[in-house]
Amino acid sequence: MKHDIENRDDLLQLVTSFYDKLLADPSINYLFTDVAKIDLDHHLPVLVNFWDMILFHSDTYQKNAMKPHMMLNTQSPLTSEHFKTWLKYFNTTLDELFEGEITEQAKQRAQSIATVMQLKIAQQNI
Repeated sequence: MKHDIENRDDLLQLVTSFYDKLLADPSINYLFTDVAKIDLDHHLPVLVNFWDMILFHSDTYQKNAMKPHMMLNTQSPLTSEHFKTWLKYFNTTLDELFEGEITEQAKQRAQSIATVMQLKIAQQNI
């Protein structure tokens, strides 16, 4: 039986499984491996902090989440397909692992984040 997202351990499970899916997909994985060259051991705790702030209003994330994505877009354009893929894997991972009110909030927030990022990127590309 699935439970709702309750804590940082759940968030770590979410982002780990989510990145397993992203990094297995050649249509998007190059952004993480070849362009951004993320170090997963460093990146996953940052993502846990971000989602902890978003879902539980913690003060664990103090950075500007938009800035690295805007810089990434200048290196390799982020397309609407990238965002669709990102959302597909995020929502699929949530549905596989969790259910409940916080889980649904995570889906809504992810959609909002993707929408805002796309708008900011479109402004940047003008």
